[in-house]
Amino acid sequence: MNEDERLVADEAILNEAATLVGSPDCSQDAALESLVREHFRLVYRIAYAVLRSHHDAEDSAQETFLRVLRYSHKLAGVQNHKTWLARISWRVAVDRSQQRGRKREIAIDGPEKPAQEMASSEVTAHEAMQASLVGELLERLIAALPEKLRQPLILSTVEEMSPREVAATLEIKEAAVRSRVFRARQILREKLAERLGRK
Repeated sequence: MNEDERLVADEAILNEAATLVGSPDCSQDAALESLVREHFRLVYRIAYAVLRSHHDAEDSAQETFLRVLRYSHKLAGVQNHKTWLARISWRVAVDRSQQRGRKREIAIDGPEKPAQEMASSEVTAHEAMQASLVGELLERLIAALPEKLRQPLILSTVEEMSPREVAATLEIKEAAVRSRVFRARQILREKLAERLGRK
């Protein structure tokens, strides 16, 4: 299911949920639709970062927007919609992960992983393969980080959220975000150098 199909499916679910909850006024409906269109990708990527499964991430994104619909009366009072949505998405994904009682897994050659495309015709097959192997190694190293270091790293680096947004999402201090991201990068740098030095 590509991103456009997911967006259409989420809109259908939101419309169906809106009729179940009660008909919201037009301005509120338009605000929710705008929120979905603008931030679906962020919500999905946060869910995927936690769950490491496309299907689970899609379900989590849908649940996030259903919660937004449920608490839409608070939407007018929200100052930063992106941070508010990121916090809800993070909590929904973490709850879903804990309910299933499973550890995060990264499939090396799973069916959900898209095929690697060559970025440029100037890159040789050997260079592309090395870059792919380093990328897979980096994914495994990130997954092996302690959760309190992994979460801020993923949100700040992968999701490109500011330290203030990450702090609001994880409900920790901004200084703690900066410290944890620095420490996570330091550990990754050391482990990557160690692994690549052996090969």
